[in-house]
Amino acid sequence: MRARRPEVLFLCVHNAGRSQMAAALLARHGGDRVVIHSAGSTPGEALNPAVVAVLAEWDIDITAEVPKKLTDEMAQDADVIVTMGCGDTCPVYPGKTYRDWELSDPAGKSIDEVRLIRDEIDHRVRDLLRDLTTDTSP
Repeated sequence: MRARRPEVLFLCVHNAGRSQMAAALLARHGGDRVVIHSAGSTPGEALNPAVVAVLAEWDIDITAEVPKKLTDEMAQDADVIVTMGCGDTCPVYPGKTYRDWELSDPAGKSIDEVRLIRDEIDHRVRDLLRDLTTDTSP
């Protein structure tokens, strides 16, 4: 019998930058070991072009993605909710495990600045994946 895969929700305000990068990077590293959602409390109209570009540098194509509105179902299903700079605009779901990643918003940043944000998210995603998939049973 296969164990249930952990579910992660990446949550920010517009779901156009940080949370999209995190979801794409976790999908790259985690494959089918995790279920991934990303959403925004107030979704934007389109992805940040610089985010699309810096992920493409790593052969990650997110051009088919669109900003998504957070639903209660996404949050209820998540084992871990990672907030990314949404502060008080992110709703709180009691009983959920939260991680708050303070990261610069890529909006209006240069491509070099967005690369640094991508690299930091990649590091944090790898740590999260390790935490979620490490078997600590005897």
